Amino acid sequence: MSTGRSKVTLSCLSGEGNVTGGLVLQPFWDYLHQNHHDLLRSPLFPVVLSVSTYFLLVALYTALDLLAPTWPGINRYRLHPDAAVTWPNIWPALGVTVYNHLLYVVPATAAQWLWRPPTPLPCEAPTLWSFFLGVLGCTVVFDFQYYLWHLLHHRVPWLYRTFHAVHHQYNQPFSLVTQYLSGWELFSVGFWATVDPVLLRCHCLTTWGFMVFNIYISTEDHCGYDFPWAVHNLVPFGLWGGAPKHDAHHQRPGTNFAPFFSHWDWLGGTHAVPAPPGARRDRREKGLKSSN
Repeated sequence: MSTGRSKVTLSCLSGEGNVTGGLVLQPFWDYLHQNHHDLLRSPLFPVVLSVSTYFLLVALYTALDLLAPTWPGINRYRLHPDAAVTWPNIWPALGVTVYNHLLYVVPATAAQWLWRPPTPLPCEAPTLWSFFLGVLGCTVVFDFQYYLWHLLHHRVPWLYRTFHAVHHQYNQPFSLVTQYLSGWELFSVGFWATVDPVLLRCHCLTTWGFMVFNIYISTEDHCGYDFPWAVHNLVPFGLWGGAPKHDAHHQRPGTNFAPFFSHWDWLGGTHAVPAPPGARRDRREKGLKSSN
Protein backbone atom coordinates (compact mmCIF):
# COMPACT_ATOMS: atom_id res chain seq x y z
CA MET A 1 0.00 0.00 0.00
CA SER A 2 1.44 3.39 -0.99
CA THR A 3 1.91 6.17 1.59
CA GLY A 4 -0.64 8.39 -0.18
CA ARG A 5 -3.22 5.64 -0.26
CA SER A 6 -2.54 4.80 3.41
CA LYS A 7 -3.18 8.37 4.48
CA VAL A 8 -6.40 8.65 2.50
CA THR A 9 -7.73 5.29 3.67
CA LEU A 10 -6.85 5.91 7.32
CA SER A 11 -8.35 9.39 7.14
CA CYS A 12 -11.62 8.02 5.78
CA LEU A 13 -11.79 5.12 8.21
CA SER A 14 -11.07 7.39 11.16
CA GLY A 15 -14.08 9.47 10.21
CA GLU A 16 -12.26 12.69 9.28
CA GLY A 17 -14.53 14.82 7.17
CA ASN A 18 -17.34 12.28 7.54
CA VAL A 19 -20.21 14.09 9.27
CA THR A 20 -22.78 11.46 8.36
CA GLY A 21 -21.06 8.26 9.38
CA GLY A 22 -24.39 6.55 9.96
CA LEU A 23 -25.27 6.47 6.28
CA VAL A 24 -26.76 3.21 5.04
CA LEU A 25 -24.15 2.94 2.29
CA GLN A 26 -21.21 4.11 4.42
CA PRO A 27 -20.05 0.66 5.68
CA PHE A 28 -20.06 -0.66 2.12
CA TRP A 29 -18.18 2.41 0.88
CA ASP A 30 -15.63 2.09 3.70
CA TYR A 31 -15.09 -1.54 2.73
CA LEU A 32 -14.43 -0.56 -0.89
CA HIS A 33 -12.08 2.19 0.25
CA GLN A 34 -10.10 -0.19 2.41
CA ASN A 35 -9.93 -3.20 0.09
CA HIS A 36 -10.28 -1.96 -3.50
CA HIS A 37 -8.99 1.60 -3.41
CA ASP A 38 -6.55 1.37 -6.33
CA LEU A 39 -8.97 -0.59 -8.51
CA LEU A 40 -11.78 1.94 -8.05
CA ARG A 41 -9.52 4.91 -8.76
CA SER A 42 -8.30 3.40 -12.04
CA PRO A 43 -9.68 5.06 -15.21
CA LEU A 44 -10.17 1.52 -16.53
CA PHE A 45 -12.63 0.52 -13.82
CA PRO A 46 -15.81 2.06 -15.35
CA VAL A 47 -15.06 0.40 -18.70
CA VAL A 48 -14.36 -2.99 -17.14
CA LEU A 49 -17.54 -2.68 -15.05
CA SER A 50 -19.67 -1.79 -18.08
CA VAL A 51 -18.28 -4.41 -20.45
CA SER A 52 -18.35 -7.23 -17.90
CA THR A 53 -21.92 -6.36 -16.86
CA TYR A 54 -23.08 -6.35 -20.47
CA PHE A 55 -21.51 -9.66 -21.45
CA LEU A 56 -22.68 -11.33 -18.23
CA LEU A 57 -26.28 -10.32 -18.96
CA VAL A 58 -25.99 -11.31 -22.62
CA ALA A 59 -24.58 -14.71 -21.67
CA LEU A 60 -27.51 -15.27 -19.30
CA TYR A 61 -30.18 -14.29 -21.83
CA THR A 62 -28.48 -16.22 -24.63
CA ALA A 63 -28.46 -19.34 -22.48
CA LEU A 64 -32.20 -18.85 -21.91
CA ASP A 65 -32.72 -18.37 -25.67
CA LEU A 66 -30.99 -21.65 -26.45
CA LEU A 67 -32.85 -23.53 -23.71
CA ALA A 68 -36.28 -22.03 -24.45
CA PRO A 69 -37.30 -24.31 -27.38
CA THR A 70 -37.01 -27.38 -25.14
CA TRP A 71 -37.98 -25.74 -21.86
CA PRO A 72 -41.64 -24.59 -21.83
CA GLY A 73 -41.18 -22.84 -18.49
CA ILE A 74 -38.84 -20.36 -20.21
CA ASN A 75 -40.46 -20.29 -23.64
CA ARG A 76 -43.82 -19.15 -22.33
CA TYR A 77 -42.28 -15.82 -21.30
CA ARG A 78 -40.82 -15.13 -24.75
CA LEU A 79 -42.51 -12.41 -26.77
CA HIS A 80 -42.24 -14.67 -29.84
CA PRO A 81 -42.40 -18.20 -28.43
CA ASP A 82 -42.72 -19.80 -31.87
CA ALA A 83 -39.64 -18.04 -33.28
CA ALA A 84 -36.58 -19.55 -31.65
CA VAL A 85 -33.29 -17.66 -31.35
CA THR A 86 -30.71 -19.88 -33.04
CA TRP A 87 -26.96 -19.76 -33.62
CA PRO A 88 -27.40 -18.31 -37.14
CA ASN A 89 -29.15 -15.38 -35.41
CA ILE A 90 -26.56 -15.12 -32.67
CA TRP A 91 -23.29 -15.21 -34.63
CA PRO A 92 -23.78 -12.03 -36.72
CA ALA A 93 -24.91 -10.03 -33.68
CA LEU A 94 -22.00 -11.32 -31.62
CA GLY A 95 -19.60 -10.57 -34.47
CA VAL A 96 -20.70 -6.93 -34.74
CA THR A 97 -20.55 -6.56 -30.95
CA VAL A 98 -16.99 -7.91 -30.77
CA TYR A 99 -15.98 -5.82 -33.82
CA ASN A 100 -17.30 -2.63 -32.21
CA HIS A 101 -15.51 -3.37 -28.96
CA LEU A 102 -12.21 -4.02 -30.71
CA LEU A 103 -12.51 -1.02 -33.04
CA TYR A 104 -14.01 1.55 -30.66
CA VAL A 105 -14.12 0.44 -27.03
CA VAL A 106 -10.54 -0.84 -26.75
CA PRO A 107 -8.94 2.36 -28.20
CA ALA A 108 -11.21 4.53 -26.04
CA THR A 109 -10.20 2.48 -23.00
CA ALA A 110 -6.51 2.88 -23.83
CA ALA A 111 -6.98 6.63 -24.20
CA GLN A 112 -8.68 6.81 -20.80
CA TRP A 113 -5.88 4.82 -19.22
CA LEU A 114 -3.22 7.10 -20.71
CA TRP A 115 -4.77 10.54 -20.28
CA ARG A 116 -7.56 10.45 -17.70
CA PRO A 117 -6.49 11.10 -14.11
CA PRO A 118 -7.39 8.64 -11.35
CA THR A 119 -10.93 8.95 -10.02
CA PRO A 120 -11.06 10.83 -6.70
CA LEU A 121 -12.79 8.79 -4.02
CA PRO A 122 -14.53 10.92 -1.37
CA CYS A 123 -14.62 9.65 2.20
CA GLU A 124 -18.37 9.98 2.45
CA ALA A 125 -20.76 7.63 0.72
CA PRO A 126 -23.86 9.10 -0.87
CA THR A 127 -27.06 8.91 1.12
CA LEU A 128 -29.41 6.19 0.00
CA TRP A 129 -31.83 8.89 -1.19
CA SER A 130 -29.21 10.75 -3.22
CA PHE A 131 -28.00 7.45 -4.71
CA PHE A 132 -31.44 6.45 -6.00
CA LEU A 133 -32.31 10.01 -6.99
CA GLY A 134 -29.04 10.31 -8.91
CA VAL A 135 -29.60 7.03 -10.76
CA LEU A 136 -33.17 8.08 -11.56
CA GLY A 137 -32.09 11.55 -12.69
CA CYS A 138 -29.42 10.15 -15.01
CA THR A 139 -31.93 7.66 -16.42
CA VAL A 140 -34.49 10.41 -17.11
CA VAL A 141 -31.91 12.62 -18.83
CA PHE A 142 -30.50 9.73 -20.85
CA ASP A 143 -34.01 8.69 -21.88
CA PHE A 144 -34.75 12.20 -23.22
CA GLN A 145 -31.43 12.42 -25.07
CA TYR A 146 -31.86 9.08 -26.76
CA TYR A 147 -35.53 9.77 -27.58
CA LEU A 148 -34.49 12.88 -29.56
CA TRP A 149 -31.55 11.07 -31.20
CA HIS A 150 -33.72 8.07 -32.07
CA LEU A 151 -36.58 10.15 -33.43
CA LEU A 152 -34.21 12.22 -35.57
CA HIS A 153 -32.50 9.13 -36.99
CA HIS A 154 -35.84 7.67 -38.02
CA ARG A 155 -37.26 10.89 -39.48
CA VAL A 156 -34.19 11.83 -41.55
CA PRO A 157 -33.70 9.09 -44.21
CA TRP A 158 -29.96 9.73 -44.64
CA LEU A 159 -29.32 9.40 -40.90
CA TYR A 160 -31.38 6.22 -40.76
CA ARG A 161 -29.63 4.59 -43.73
CA THR A 162 -26.16 5.66 -42.65
CA PHE A 163 -26.23 5.07 -38.91
CA HIS A 164 -29.35 3.42 -37.48
CA ALA A 165 -30.57 0.92 -40.07
CA VAL A 166 -28.06 -1.70 -38.92
CA HIS A 167 -29.88 -1.97 -35.58
CA HIS A 168 -33.16 -2.75 -37.36
CA GLN A 169 -31.82 -5.70 -39.30
CA TYR A 170 -33.42 -7.77 -36.54
CA ASN A 171 -37.19 -7.23 -36.29
CA GLN A 172 -37.48 -9.56 -33.28
CA PRO A 173 -34.79 -8.41 -30.81
CA PHE A 174 -32.83 -10.64 -28.46
CA SER A 175 -30.18 -9.61 -25.96
CA LEU A 176 -27.20 -9.38 -28.35
CA VAL A 177 -29.14 -6.93 -30.53
CA THR A 178 -28.67 -4.37 -27.72
CA GLN A 179 -25.26 -3.45 -29.10
CA TYR A 180 -25.83 -4.49 -32.70
CA LEU A 181 -25.10 -0.86 -33.59
CA SER A 182 -23.16 1.41 -35.86
CA GLY A 183 -20.07 3.02 -34.37
CA TRP A 184 -21.80 6.41 -34.27
CA GLU A 185 -24.74 5.06 -32.26
CA LEU A 186 -22.42 3.21 -29.88
CA PHE A 187 -20.43 6.42 -29.38
CA SER A 188 -23.57 8.48 -28.76
CA VAL A 189 -24.95 6.06 -26.17
CA GLY A 190 -21.58 5.73 -24.41
CA PHE A 191 -21.04 9.51 -24.41
CA TRP A 192 -24.37 10.28 -22.70
CA ALA A 193 -23.97 7.47 -20.19
CA THR A 194 -20.57 8.90 -19.25
CA VAL A 195 -21.43 12.60 -19.26
CA ASP A 196 -24.86 12.61 -17.59
CA PRO A 197 -23.57 11.69 -14.09
CA VAL A 198 -20.97 14.45 -14.45
CA LEU A 199 -23.64 17.00 -15.41
CA LEU A 200 -25.76 15.97 -12.41
CA ARG A 201 -22.66 15.97 -10.16
CA CYS A 202 -23.22 12.44 -8.95
CA HIS A 203 -21.07 10.65 -6.41
CA CYS A 204 -18.81 8.09 -8.12
CA LEU A 205 -20.73 5.25 -6.45
CA THR A 206 -23.95 6.67 -7.90
CA THR A 207 -22.26 6.94 -11.30
CA TRP A 208 -21.28 3.28 -11.26
CA GLY A 209 -24.76 2.33 -10.07
CA PHE A 210 -26.29 4.23 -13.01
CA MET A 211 -23.92 2.56 -15.46
CA VAL A 212 -24.91 -0.92 -14.29
CA PHE A 213 -28.62 -0.04 -14.21
CA ASN A 214 -28.47 1.54 -17.67
CA ILE A 215 -26.86 -1.57 -19.15
CA TYR A 216 -29.35 -3.81 -17.37
CA ILE A 217 -32.46 -2.00 -18.61
CA SER A 218 -31.03 -1.58 -22.11
CA THR A 219 -30.38 -5.31 -22.33
CA GLU A 220 -33.78 -6.08 -20.82
CA ASP A 221 -35.40 -3.86 -23.48
CA HIS A 222 -33.97 -6.08 -26.20
CA CYS A 223 -34.09 -9.44 -24.42
CA GLY A 224 -37.35 -10.62 -26.03
CA TYR A 225 -38.87 -11.77 -22.72
CA ASP A 226 -41.82 -10.55 -20.66
CA PHE A 227 -40.87 -11.80 -17.20
CA PRO A 228 -43.09 -10.88 -14.22
CA TRP A 229 -40.12 -9.19 -12.52
CA ALA A 230 -39.23 -7.07 -15.56
CA VAL A 231 -39.11 -3.33 -14.85
CA HIS A 232 -42.13 -2.56 -17.04
CA ASN A 233 -44.21 -4.95 -14.92
CA LEU A 234 -43.05 -3.28 -11.69
CA VAL A 235 -43.49 0.39 -12.68
CA PRO A 236 -47.20 1.32 -12.56
CA PHE A 237 -49.47 3.13 -15.04
CA GLY A 238 -47.55 1.96 -18.11
CA LEU A 239 -44.85 4.59 -17.48
CA TRP A 240 -42.08 2.16 -18.45
CA GLY A 241 -41.81 0.73 -21.94
CA GLY A 242 -39.68 -2.36 -21.54
CA ALA A 243 -39.20 -5.30 -23.89
CA PRO A 244 -42.80 -5.46 -25.25
CA LYS A 245 -42.83 -1.83 -26.40
CA HIS A 246 -39.32 -1.97 -27.82
CA ASP A 247 -40.22 -5.16 -29.63
CA ALA A 248 -43.21 -3.27 -31.05
CA HIS A 249 -40.78 -0.58 -32.22
CA HIS A 250 -38.81 -3.16 -34.19
CA GLN A 251 -42.07 -4.41 -35.68
CA ARG A 252 -43.39 -0.88 -36.36
CA PRO A 253 -40.33 1.41 -36.56
CA GLY A 254 -42.39 4.61 -36.49
CA THR A 255 -43.44 4.05 -32.88
CA ASN A 256 -42.00 3.85 -29.34
CA PHE A 257 -38.79 5.84 -29.79
CA ALA A 258 -37.98 6.37 -26.10
CA PRO A 259 -35.67 3.69 -24.74
CA PHE A 260 -37.13 3.42 -21.24
CA PHE A 261 -40.05 5.62 -20.21
CA SER A 262 -43.31 6.07 -22.14
CA HIS A 263 -44.13 9.74 -21.53
CA TRP A 264 -42.20 11.20 -24.49
CA ASP A 265 -43.95 8.86 -26.92
CA TRP A 266 -47.31 9.75 -25.34
CA LEU A 267 -46.58 13.47 -25.76
CA GLY A 268 -45.14 13.03 -29.26
CA GLY A 269 -47.96 10.84 -30.54
CA THR A 270 -45.57 7.97 -31.28
CA HIS A 271 -46.72 5.61 -28.55
CA ALA A 272 -47.96 2.16 -29.59
CA VAL A 273 -49.35 -0.53 -27.33
CA PRO A 274 -47.77 -3.91 -28.09
CA ALA A 275 -50.13 -6.65 -29.15
CA PRO A 276 -50.76 -9.36 -26.54
CA PRO A 277 -49.05 -12.73 -27.17
CA GLY A 278 -52.26 -14.35 -28.46
CA ALA A 279 -52.86 -11.58 -30.98
CA ARG A 280 -49.28 -11.81 -32.22
CA ARG A 281 -49.64 -15.55 -32.68
CA ASP A 282 -52.98 -15.17 -34.50
CA ARG A 283 -51.51 -12.56 -36.82
CA ARG A 284 -48.57 -14.82 -37.70
CA GLU A 285 -50.90 -17.75 -38.34
CA LYS A 286 -53.07 -15.62 -40.63
CA GLY A 287 -49.97 -14.53 -42.50
CA LEU A 288 -48.92 -18.13 -42.98
CA LYS A 289 -52.39 -19.11 -44.22
CA SER A 290 -52.55 -16.23 -46.66
CA SER A 291 -49.11 -17.09 -48.02
CA ASN A 292 -50.28 -20.65 -48.62
